[in-house]
Amino acid sequence: MTTERYIRIIAGLFIMISLALGVEGSPLFVSKWALAFTAFVGANLFQFGFTNFCPLAIILRKLGVQDAAACSR
Repeated sequence: MTTERYIRIIAGLFIMISLALGVEGSPLFVSKWALAFTAFVGANLFQFGFTNFCPLAIILRKLGVQDAAACSR
C-alpha cells in the first residue's frame, strides 16, 4: 500500500473512533470534546488537499512506506 492509502485508512479510523467517543447515543460515549479530534482530522485532511503537507505522510515515509509515484515505476 502507498502513503496516501494509509493516510485515508488511518484518518477514517480516527474519525470513526472519535465519533464513537463523542456522540451521546454511542455506547462508547466519553465526552462531546472527543468531537474536537474529528474536527482536527478533518481540518488536517482539508489543508493536505491544498498544500500536500501531512505530518502522518512524513512519519509513514520514515517508516519505509512507498509513495504512489514510487509504486507506479
